[in-house]
Amino acid sequence: MASSSIVINSKILVSVVLFLGAGAWFSSTSSASRVSEFADLSKRHAPVISPTVPGALTLFGEPVPLKDFGVREALDRELVVNTYRHSSTILYLKRAARWFPVIEPILEEEGVPLDFKYLSVIESGLSQVVSPAGASGFWQFMKRTAPEYGLEVSETVDERYHVEKSTRAACAYLKEAQEKFGSWVLAAASYNMGKSGVSKALESQQVSTYWDLHLNSETARYVYRMLALREVMQSPELYGFHLGRQDVYAPLECRQVEVKSDIENLAEFAISEGTTLRELKTMNPWLRADDFEVPEGRTYWISVPF
Repeated sequence: MASSSIVINSKILVSVVLFLGAGAWFSSTSSASRVSEFADLSKRHAPVISPTVPGALTLFGEPVPLKDFGVREALDRELVVNTYRHSSTILYLKRAARWFPVIEPILEEEGVPLDFKYLSVIESGLSQVVSPAGASGFWQFMKRTAPEYGLEVSETVDERYHVEKSTRAACAYLKEAQEKFGSWVLAAASYNMGKSGVSKALESQQVSTYWDLHLNSETARYVYRMLALREVMQSPELYGFHLGRQDVYAPLECRQVEVKSDIENLAEFAISEGTTLRELKTMNPWLRADDFEVPEGRTYWISVPF
């Protein structure tokens, strides 16, 4: 009896607080229309709908075994997360309008499936980020690994931030991994956990596909996240995202300036080219200092606005 009395009193107390709070709000507006509006708004709820998992899917041209144990549910989870993580997914869509036209032709030239453009989305969100471990740029190369794939990293230059060059470096890695595993899906998984990590997991678990592997939580979600983002970004309206041309980020329009010698002051160089240091660094994030050292015999191309 005592416990039920406490519950009743608690309900009364909450009702009084809510009533007094509402009364204060009403009195502050002193408007019948605002009272009506409050009543209408309190009854409204945005619909929250579970996204539909497609009936059949491929990734990199390889079938996704949706009927296998756990596959459909794992994909469903990532569809829900990326559908309702509104701010992140909207930014991905905005940035993709600028950067996919740069990335796609390189993937085609390198013979890498176009679906891999979504790998750069899950790695970096199409932004020049640095991970806690020190991986940098769109494709998240580590400093020690970058030179193995032709990326220069020095005091004044870090080509991990060069979108075109780092995309080609990522292609080189992925082609190596695909040749090793005979599967683009496993190549994608190895981008997260390394080729040796995938090899050990396949051998120890005696399976042959990503979909059958028991992995750490990050890699276990990795390919599913890429697949889910592809579905959302290819058909954003189906998942509740409505962006017009005016909402997305346009490709950067620039010309290329050939550089064969040191630049002592990039701010002065920018002004001489009709731009500013801010614009120059935005278009060339791989320039990491306020000067630019050019080794003898090397040629670089710097992007500047038209």
